[in-house]
Amino acid sequence: MLDFLTITFPIFALVVLGYASIKMGLFKSSDMGVLGKFVLNIALPGLLFNAVSQRSLADVIVPAYLMVYLAAGIATGVIIYLVTSAQGTGPARKAIAVMGATCPNSGYVGYPIILMLFPELATSVLAMNMVVENFIFVPISYAMLALSRPREGVSFIGSLWHTLVDVLRRPMIVALLAGMAVSLLQIPMPLIVTRTTGLLASATAPLALVFIGGILAGLPMAGNRLLASQIVFAKLILSPALAVLAILALPMIGLPTLTGDLRTAAILSTAVPMMGIYAVLSAEYGHEGLASIALLGATIVAFFTLNGLLFYLV
Repeated sequence: MLDFLTITFPIFALVVLGYASIKMGLFKSSDMGVLGKFVLNIALPGLLFNAVSQRSLADVIVPAYLMVYLAAGIATGVIIYLVTSAQGTGPARKAIAVMGATCPNSGYVGYPIILMLFPELATSVLAMNMVVENFIFVPISYAMLALSRPREGVSFIGSLWHTLVDVLRRPMIVALLAGMAVSLLQIPMPLIVTRTTGLLASATAPLALVFIGGILAGLPMAGNRLLASQIVFAKLILSPALAVLAILALPMIGLPTLTGDLRTAAILSTAVPMMGIYAVLSAEYGHEGLASIALLGATIVAFFTLNGLLFYLV
């Protein structure tokens, strides 16, 4: 078990460091917003562009991986939606539950874990996760949240389209698409560019983890603990279990199976906590307490569930 701690302990230690830096007064909670913006708008885009532009798309995009990741997320979302509907949960909290269960923190938590395990696969896995999350999981969740406050003339399709347009403007997605274009056109990148983006890439993982710890320190802890627990269970237990089922189902429907390190990466990617801005988005609908409890709970419990998965998978 100690072998797995050498992978997970440094990651969660940086989360604790970020948390402690706020509690000890070394930084203010508002400082984390600046750090988060740097990671999201500069470091992560640099990492993605650097990874995708210098490799063949055939090496970056693996259809079997995308299908497993997509199937696990959609199935998890449907199940948590049906469960919360049966409980009579309101539309806003239902949307927040779906978002928490289906939108993992691939950039800030998933990437550092995969980087520690499989350095050669980490950026490809991140790129594929970002494609599925930003073009499917996040838009659906945003559209559900928007429709929880009905407005005349606004439909689900309209909300979905508006969110997709917004996604295309994000620096991270712009960098990903630019990297794909460079790869497809086989444009040679100057050394000065690759070294600059490489430096940004190296800064991404540690800054992202400190950011996660920092935002956890300032979250309000008052809300529906039962629903928060269900969200944590769906995110950390149900989603990776469904990923395993999806992997087993691929050959049954005549598709190539997912094997080796990519199979492990797919399962682990579904088993990380929800995205860091989860509580911020939920605050716009008055449910930041629910999201905060779920986010903090998932971050703490993930230390144990991820180590358990590593024990069986690696």
